[in-house]
Amino acid sequence: MQDVVEKVYEQVVARNRGEAEFHQAVREVLESLDPVIAKHPHYAEAALLERLVEPERQIMFRVPWVDDAGNVQVNRGFRIEFNSALGPYKGGLRFHPSVNAGIIKFLGFEQIFKNALTAQGIGGGKGGSDFDPHGRSDAEVMRFCQSFMTELSRHIGPSTDVPAGDIGVGGREIGYMFGQYKRLRNSYDAGVLTGKGLAWGGSLVRTEATGYGAVLFAQSMLATKGESLEGKRVVVSGAGNVAIYAIEKAQQLGATPITFSDSSGYVVDEAGVDLELLKQVKEVERGRVADYVERRPGARLVTGGSVWDVPADVALPCATQNELDGDAAATLLRGGCGVVSEGANMPSTPEAVEAFLAAGILFGPGKAANAGGVATSALEMAQNAGRTRWSFEKAESKLAGIMQDIHDSCVSAAEEYGRPGDYVLGANAAGFTRVADVMISHGIV
Repeated sequence: MQDVVEKVYEQVVARNRGEAEFHQAVREVLESLDPVIAKHPHYAEAALLERLVEPERQIMFRVPWVDDAGNVQVNRGFRIEFNSALGPYKGGLRFHPSVNAGIIKFLGFEQIFKNALTAQGIGGGKGGSDFDPHGRSDAEVMRFCQSFMTELSRHIGPSTDVPAGDIGVGGREIGYMFGQYKRLRNSYDAGVLTGKGLAWGGSLVRTEATGYGAVLFAQSMLATKGESLEGKRVVVSGAGNVAIYAIEKAQQLGATPITFSDSSGYVVDEAGVDLELLKQVKEVERGRVADYVERRPGARLVTGGSVWDVPADVALPCATQNELDGDAAATLLRGGCGVVSEGANMPSTPEAVEAFLAAGILFGPGKAANAGGVATSALEMAQNAGRTRWSFEKAESKLAGIMQDIHDSCVSAAEEYGRPGDYVLGANAAGFTRVADVMISHGIV
C-alpha cells in the first residue's frame, strides 16, 4: 500500500486492538484504494481516510431480561453509526453469540460502501447483540427484544438511523422491536425499521432480496462472458434467509443448487434442493438441516469437511464471515468452479480472495453482490414515506435494476483504475469515491 494508506491502516490496528475482522475489512478496502489515491491525491487530504475509518458514533449498552425460568440474563447491545455522509445510517442488527464490538465495526464499515453502491441515499451502520435466539421461546425472544429496543430507541429514527435484520433477526424479532419502539415513542414511525411484516409497512421482495441479489449479480457477471446460470451446478452455504432465497432465484434462472448448511453440517442433494421442504424445516419449524435429510430420499448429511468440497460451477457463500478459506478456495477451483458471488458479508478470507483473483474467475465481493437486501430496505423506506406499497413485480424489477447498476458501476471503476474484471477493486473504488466526494462537500465534520 502507498505510505499514506499504510499509515491509516496502522492507526486502525493500534486504536482497535484485538478486532481482527475489522482490521481485515479495512485492509481489504484500503489496499484497493492505492490506484484511486494515486490518481486523485486530494482524497488523502484533510484526513479524509482517517475520518472514514473512524465511526461517527459507537454505542454499547446492557440488555437485562428475564428467561422463562425466572432467571435474569444480561447481554450486550451494540450500534455502530459509522458514516452518514449519504443519508441516515442503515444496516442490520445481528443476534449471535459471536457478536462483539469488532464484528459490528467490520460489518458497519462494509455497509458504508455497500450502501453507497446502491445509490439509494443511505449511510452505513450496524448493530446487534451477543444474545442467541436459537432454542429460546417466543416469549423469551420478545422480552429480550423489548429490553434491547428500550435502549436502542433513543438512538434511531427514520431520518437518523434505520436498522434491519441480519443473522438471528427475522420477522419475529423485527416485530417485537417495532412494537416496543412504537410504545416508547408514541409514534407510528414505520420507516424506523425495515424487514417489517407486510401488514404493517413491510415491502414485498424484502425477504428474498439479499439472496436474489447475489444470484442476479452472478448472472450479470456471467453475461460479460456470454454465459448464464442455465444448467449450472451451484453450491450454497447456510440455510437461513439469504441461502434459501439464493437457492430459489438460482432455480428460477435454470441452475441446480445442490447444497445448503448450518452449524451441524451440510446437506448434499444431487437431485436439486427441494425448496419447499427446506422452507418448511428452516422457516416454519426452525429445525436443523438433518430434519431435511430425514424426509428427503437421496439427500445426505455430511458432518465433516466443508460444503466447498462439493464440485460445482458456481459457489454462493451465504452463511457468515470467513467461512471460505484459502484451502476451500483451492478445492473449489479444482472442482471446476468459475463463479463466486458472496451472499454473506466477507465470507471469503483474504487468502481465498487472492486465489480467486489469481485464477481469473468471476468473483463478486459481498459489498456488491449482497447489496440487494439493503437496497430493498431503502425501497421499503421509500414506500413508508409515501404511505404506499408496490407489487411484487414492481419491487423485484427495481431490485434487478439496482443490482445491474451496481454490477456496471464495479465494471466501470475496475476499468478506470486499470484492472478490468476485478470486481473487488471496482466495488471498493466506486463505493469509496461516492462517499468521499460527499464528505469533502460537507467539510470537516
